[in-house]
Amino acid sequence: MRAWLAIAAVLCVPAVSHAQGAKACEDLKTEIASKLDAKGVKSYSLEIVAKDQEVTDGKVVGTCGGGTKKIVYKKTTTPPPAPAKDSSQP
Repeated sequence: MRAWLAIAAVLCVPAVSHAQGAKACEDLKTEIASKLDAKGVKSYSLEIVAKDQEVTDGKVVGTCGGGTKKIVYKKTTTPPPAPAKDSSQP
């Protein structure tokens, strides 16, 4: 009897963990964005791309869609602040 329980546990655990591992891409993107915002990260973009697409600029920070897509983090540049007008000049 113990052998059957052990076999059942060994067969069921991978199936359950696999089902929990796949996340919807938009859900994962939102989760990653909230973590970056909580850390105070500014000026970034997150893109969902195909797994086969080569990433030349940016960093893969997650996979989704059952391993068919990946989420790429890229730093973006913010426009420089406009120079302050000097009120002392006419």
